[in-house]
Amino acid sequence: MSSFHDLPHMVMADSQGSIFEHPVLRMVGRTGWSFRPPREEELLPLPSGSDLHTLPGRRPVGLHPETGRTFTVTTFKGQPVTAVSAFLPPAHTSYLTAAFHRGEGVPILPLYAYTALGWSPEGFMVTGVRVDPDPRQDLDHFPEGGVDTRNAELIVRKKPGNRLFRHLSHCCNVYRCPAARNLFLGRYEAPLPTSTACNSRCIGCISYQDNTGVPCSQDRIDFVPTPEEVAEVALWHIGHCEKALVSFGQGCEGEPLTSWKVIERAIRIIRNKTSEGTINLNTNASMPGALEALFEAGLDSIRVSLNSARPALYNPYFQPVNYTFEEVIRSMEIAREKGRFVSLNYFVFPGITDEEEEFTALEELVNRTRPDMIQWRNLNIDPDLYLECLDREAGPPLGMLNLLEMMRSRFPDLRHGYFNPALR
Repeated sequence: MSSFHDLPHMVMADSQGSIFEHPVLRMVGRTGWSFRPPREEELLPLPSGSDLHTLPGRRPVGLHPETGRTFTVTTFKGQPVTAVSAFLPPAHTSYLTAAFHRGEGVPILPLYAYTALGWSPEGFMVTGVRVDPDPRQDLDHFPEGGVDTRNAELIVRKKPGNRLFRHLSHCCNVYRCPAARNLFLGRYEAPLPTSTACNSRCIGCISYQDNTGVPCSQDRIDFVPTPEEVAEVALWHIGHCEKALVSFGQGCEGEPLTSWKVIERAIRIIRNKTSEGTINLNTNASMPGALEALFEAGLDSIRVSLNSARPALYNPYFQPVNYTFEEVIRSMEIAREKGRFVSLNYFVFPGITDEEEEFTALEELVNRTRPDMIQWRNLNIDPDLYLECLDREAGPPLGMLNLLEMMRSRFPDLRHGYFNPALR
């Protein structure tokens, strides 16, 4: 920015939830525990499909354009105000988190990613970038008129004995899950949830929280489908979709490797029927032996979730049960030895992901495991909760934009995106 005056204005909300800009203060974002103004190249018009969130008990922070000082705003024209953030749609990665100060005794924020938001003469602005051009989950890419809902109801009636179709119909109709909707539209990537259990206790788990005060985003599947039920869903999708992709490991389940024997049998049924379509597993990669068995059955690709390339940060967030970070790394090495496609599902949190020490660790991990792709997905969590669970001060940040550029420079063959690719 040539001047602080060129920054978008800080935004805030009144007690009724109405959002408006501050007449003087300018937008700042948050990286770790620190605040800074965004750079011009970090700003993006609010993407279609974004949501705006008011943040109860959090006071917005803005920058005075004359002095460059930051101020916390508690009231405006005598009325209390709260901070506001943006929740970016799929395919977008955040550069800065919303800037606020938390009050005492306030509730933990729900499991969303809280991106910095401002207001300019052109409209709302956010700090982020579209990292994947694939439109598969763009809101305006879904047809109006309830085509997906009607298709779901029709298929459930035709397949009354298949509980997985019924579960995914619920995901489509109630949660409006893009993956479930795409299944019933016969396109892109279809979900295959299988597991009721998990061997991680992730702080930000969106389907299970044990008296933490954090509301879940959705219900976890409450049954383990049979291999035949899973295969029927997968084969239906492969038969109705060009360049079909089916994926185990969804937000409405636990860790799929805890049901690996069901998955192994399902994959064998699928591959006995067809060689078409890509079979993918979204996983914490905690069980190398089970994963090797799935590769032998015909699994094509894996996406491995990491919040950090450092065990010291991975363990407090994932809280692994009976597995180690080294086993996660070993699983990725086995995948490469088998010639399978490997993606890192790398949870982005500005101020942690772009630390210099984290970049060094990520370089080492990429050199060791040689993944094909990094999916830069925002970590959905209350920012203060995450930093407190790590129990450390963030080191010097490189900036998310710089980190992306450095990774592209150091690893020119590494793909960058957000979605699992179809390989067949």
